[in-house]
Amino acid sequence: MNAPAASAVAESLAGRAAELRADSIPPAVRRRAEELLVDIVGLCVATRRTDYVQAVAGAVDTGGPCTAIGHPSGFSAESAALINGTAAHGEDFDDTFEGGPVHSSAVVVPAVLATCERFGCDGRAALAGIVAGVETLCRLSMVIPKAIHKAGFHPTSVLGAPAAALAAARTLGLGRRPMVDAIGIAGSMASGIIEYLAEGAWTKRMHPGWAAQAGVQAARLASQGFLGPRTVLEGTHGLFHGFARSVEGDYGILTEDFGKRWLMEGITFKPYATGTMNQPYIDCALRLRKEGARAEDVKEILCETAEGYVHRLWEPLASKHRPANAYAAKFSTPFNIAVAFVTGGAGLAAFTEETAKDERILALASKVRYIVDPGNPYPKAYTGHVRMTMKDGRVIEERQPHIRGGAHEPLTRAEIEAKFLGNCEYGGWSKGQADWFLASVPKFFDGPLDLTPLRG
Repeated sequence: MNAPAASAVAESLAGRAAELRADSIPPAVRRRAEELLVDIVGLCVATRRTDYVQAVAGAVDTGGPCTAIGHPSGFSAESAALINGTAAHGEDFDDTFEGGPVHSSAVVVPAVLATCERFGCDGRAALAGIVAGVETLCRLSMVIPKAIHKAGFHPTSVLGAPAAALAAARTLGLGRRPMVDAIGIAGSMASGIIEYLAEGAWTKRMHPGWAAQAGVQAARLASQGFLGPRTVLEGTHGLFHGFARSVEGDYGILTEDFGKRWLMEGITFKPYATGTMNQPYIDCALRLRKEGARAEDVKEILCETAEGYVHRLWEPLASKHRPANAYAAKFSTPFNIAVAFVTGGAGLAAFTEETAKDERILALASKVRYIVDPGNPYPKAYTGHVRMTMKDGRVIEERQPHIRGGAHEPLTRAEIEAKFLGNCEYGGWSKGQADWFLASVPKFFDGPLDLTPLRG
């Protein structure tokens, strides 16, 4: 047996998280935590009646003390985390962190809220847990960027499990050693393959919920003294070896200036209900639409793209031209360009079984091709480019150097709240109920938590 490492990465990370205090969190970071909470609650309401969320809720037992947002029954902590995480990510309308990429709050917020309800933790504990977990997930995604996706796994799910475990452990106020155990235990619960891309299956929707559930369970095991491997991240048989095919990474990013420099301040709030990398292409398509051209006048469309996008958003190209269903359409750049250009939007109503079969949209999507730009900055930035050649020979072109809603062009608090209100209306909440929640957010992290009003 090898001699134990002098200091494992998880130990350093847990040390930083354990030192985090709600009253020491900068106001800007607290505001970001509030915005993430608002976005997640709205998304859970928007999707609560969908077939996939109903399937998850129907597959678990009711009767527990925890809230699945928008559902009348109570659930166990683990089941509530699973339902809320699935609902929050189900339409790919949740936040993203460009460097990874990962969806952080759809994992961490459900894990923390469930932990708080089950164990009576207050708003201050929730704030510390959310900030610790979201910041950790953003940083985990930077250790070996792109490698987990390239290996065929979903980084949000894989890295979300240990981040949710740390978040739940911090919410519970566990010490450094059990927090390390929680991270280590979650490493054996991490999972998530991206074969959903083949036919638009629902499994990606479940990934954040599964990671949130795993994090809650791992923290509970650790609180009872169950031991996890200290070297779960960097070890010879650790998380990155298994899912990124390498242990050579920048582990320093996990703890360097943790608590002083906040990567979570750069999180992107999506303006469109679709895959992250498609967002700049939609902006390009919408600007081209304003030039007055009709879909029927387009001869061909050529887009520059990043090599890292190809296996998820462009190939096999025939399948991307005619996605199998509405969910598969979210992971087709040709469809995203076409639906935005034809309908003038890319919200929840743009990705339905009706639009996925709309021959006018599909005809335009079939004209979209791509070339790989070797100088594309992905994953440091997400860019878009659409070049349309018209049947009369005219060429119109648009570029987008960054994703709107991110660090370079952030959404305002008012825009995030407007998105929330739209999602609540879509999901059947009254204006009064939505307004009540928004009014409660500034004090959400200050005192006792009562989530039962969110069950209606």
